[in-house]
Amino acid sequence: MSALATLIEQYLDGPKQLRRAVQGLTREQQLAKPIVGKMSTLEVVAHLADFDPILADRMKRIIAEEKPTLLGADENRFLAALAYHDRDLEEELRIIELTRSQLAKILRTLPDSALTRVGIHNEKGPRSLEQLLTTATNHITNHLTFIQEKRKALGL
Repeated sequence: MSALATLIEQYLDGPKQLRRAVQGLTREQQLAKPIVGKMSTLEVVAHLADFDPILADRMKRIIAEEKPTLLGADENRFLAALAYHDRDLEEELRIIELTRSQLAKILRTLPDSALTRVGIHNEKGPRSLEQLLTTATNHITNHLTFIQEKRKALGL
């Protein structure tokens, strides 16, 4: 399997892992904040649903344009302003799944050499397609730990 194909499979596995992590939670459990100072499970999933399309857009720009500018986004401002607790968990999961499904179709058309294409992040500097794809893949994985902590704190 090529390097790109391997990364795509890992990228597509994230939503499956996320769906398993939140399976069976009641609305009350989704909204609970059993760990002081940490987001609720719904807030975590809404955060992922907001940032997955941003990461996908950055990758699309790198694929389609020559050294595009990639804009940063402030996760704390999103959390404060975008009604995370009023969102629907299933809808948020579908956004992530559809975003990744669409991008995977695009990525599968590319040669491995496309992984070296670069965009310029306005805060972090040069970022390759491979770096962004890895970042997107790891984003869900990293947040699964937070969801597992919440489940444990809730006695689930």
